[in-house]
Amino acid sequence: MTTTRGRPVADLGGRIRSFDDRVDRAFEHLRGRPVADVTAKVVSGLGDHGLVWALSTAWIARRPGGRRSRALRSLAAAGVGSAAVNAGVKAVVGRSRPERSDLQLRGDPVPLREPVTSSFPSGHTLAAFCAATVLAEPGRPVAGAARFGFAASVGASRIHVRAHHASDVVGGVVIGVGLGLVTRAVLRRW
Repeated sequence: MTTTRGRPVADLGGRIRSFDDRVDRAFEHLRGRPVADVTAKVVSGLGDHGLVWALSTAWIARRPGGRRSRALRSLAAAGVGSAAVNAGVKAVVGRSRPERSDLQLRGDPVPLREPVTSSFPSGHTLAAFCAATVLAEPGRPVAGAARFGFAASVGASRIHVRAHHASDVVGGVVIGVGLGLVTRAVLRRW
């Protein structure tokens, strides 16, 4: 049997499921609370199709100059790259979404788009961390912290609404930051 650091590989799936279950239970006390549910739905919605990143870039691009063109190139590259990588990984992995039949969220007027693709990785989280990484600017730590803070809240919102397992979100963080770093390096050469 193949091993990973002295442990059977078969245990890896069990450890991932255990991690996912523990994190899901930690969120359970927040579900059904209107403020938490509405906040999770709104944050998740802002992560749809990079809406918040487009707004962030529009704010940067409000003034002409080099910063505007860098922000626009960065957002375009992050959007195209994260969409392509997310679609490719989802197609290969094909993981089922978390069970939502017993999920009861409040805040009904706030819509929540139903996911139709496979679960791993969290595309919202991948895109959020890729964009936060690519849009990070040297000498602007507060803006960078705000972007990464929002990216983390996108990941948490996806767990809260049970659109993803916690390990899907962790995968989205890792892939998103990695892709963001590669994208930054490529953009620096242009």
